[in-house]
Amino acid sequence: MAKFSFRPHNNPFLPHRTNPHSSISHSVSATRLVSHPQLLRLSLRVRCSIKEKENLKGNEELPPVLSGLKVDESEQTGSISKYENGLSSGNGIDEVGFDSNWPPWKNVPDRYKMIGTTALAFVICNMDKVNLSIAIIPMSHQFGWNSSVAGLVQSSFFWGYALSQLPGGWLAKIFGGRKVLEIGVLTWSLSTALVPFLAGYMPGLILSRILVGIGEGVSPSAATDLIARLIPLQERSRAVAFVFGGLSVGSVSGLLLAPPLIQNFGWESVFYIFGFLGIAWFAGFQFLDGQPSVPLKSFPDESESESGYPNKKLTTPIKLQQLPAALKEVPWRGFFEYPPVWAMIYTHFCGSWGHYTCLSWLPTYFSEELNLNLTEAAWVSILPPLASIFVTSIASQLADNLISNGVDTTTVRKICQTIAFVSPAVCMTLSSVDIGLPPWEVVAILTSGLALSSFALSGLYCTHQDMSPEYASVLLGITNTVGAIPGIVGVALTGFLLDSTHSWSISLFAPSIFFYLTGTIVWLVFASSKPKTFSKNE
Repeated sequence: MAKFSFRPHNNPFLPHRTNPHSSISHSVSATRLVSHPQLLRLSLRVRCSIKEKENLKGNEELPPVLSGLKVDESEQTGSISKYENGLSSGNGIDEVGFDSNWPPWKNVPDRYKMIGTTALAFVICNMDKVNLSIAIIPMSHQFGWNSSVAGLVQSSFFWGYALSQLPGGWLAKIFGGRKVLEIGVLTWSLSTALVPFLAGYMPGLILSRILVGIGEGVSPSAATDLIARLIPLQERSRAVAFVFGGLSVGSVSGLLLAPPLIQNFGWESVFYIFGFLGIAWFAGFQFLDGQPSVPLKSFPDESESESGYPNKKLTTPIKLQQLPAALKEVPWRGFFEYPPVWAMIYTHFCGSWGHYTCLSWLPTYFSEELNLNLTEAAWVSILPPLASIFVTSIASQLADNLISNGVDTTTVRKICQTIAFVSPAVCMTLSSVDIGLPPWEVVAILTSGLALSSFALSGLYCTHQDMSPEYASVLLGITNTVGAIPGIVGVALTGFLLDSTHSWSISLFAPSIFFYLTGTIVWLVFASSKPKTFSKNE
């Protein structure tokens, strides 16, 4: 074990070991130490000689803390000239100070740092998505919008969301998820902050929401790319649940914060404040360690190592002029000739129909059906995403445990997705049929069904990585492009049907029930999580 000691010359009170190879020593007098007793009360940053540093590297069992003193490895790697400068300046003693374990995430593995910051981005993502579903009520009153116009404004977000899915997946594959994610967050945050300036001008308002959709649209593919490259199979369900579970946290946070902000500072405040949060995230993300800009790892098409981690090394980023060639290398034909890919596409469409229509219209539904004010309607609206956070943690643990215990991955994904679809279909059926249920029981039933739909995070949303980690972001881009169509058609159609029929059962629940049930059948028949080699020649 390497010995750490002070190296004052000719001082019998401070022991030191003689090493002929040591080239650096510091002269510290006992008088000077006594004259500065406060220095002795501090944890010291100990600097080794060059030879001792080499010995330390070879000793794997050396603990990081010796006699209460923590070794600062960054100081050990300092150059000789730095020490010599310290000697020549007459400082005479080592740098002194507590070496605290700060920041708290200092010793957290890099992949967990990436997953944590990505989950935080998803929290802000849904805060900026749901803010309009609350603000649309006072905005409609101020600008005189009917349900059809309100539906058009809300659906414009999904125009950009649909357009950005496939490009986002491809760009994440080429440049890595981090770069795409940070650009997406900055885009949607700036566009959110611009909404109050453009609200009175319909084309400008719609354009701003399209830009929000574009920024948020690239984020799922970027996150999928990160998870596929960083996380082993045995941890994948939990990673997906943690990151995409940030959407539920964002929904809860947005629905909680928006009403008091609107009531106290006006509806404009939610766009300013929520937009600023995304800009702050972007600024902080630049300084967080352990997040390379290029693809972190490159999985082989077919398999992973025994530990579940990739077998290949880091890939090099490509230049802009190489983008057309890179686009041609993606095996598009192979994707669309594989039936499980079509199963993912249709299942994603079905799940998105129920999710987006409820996300956009539930606050209005609760307000009208229960005769609640803005704050009360928002509080009731947070129940489904709040319950989803709890369900997500259970579903991810269950899925990962089943896979670790040898259950076939495809079987696990089918079980989880079936729960995610059948549960809300049953609950919506009970809510839409007039069987004399009190309004608050309807709220409880809907909350349960929508919360159980979070099992999809351990079903459909893991299948892209299971099937092909290398092309996971591109696959999600394909399925999410189709999955964004309900946001465009479904949200606007719900408003149109509501104006025409004045029936929430017909406009909101009946289409969702249909897609949930048909999606379940397609998923059970065609879905597969078996690794697939997509040839670039296809």
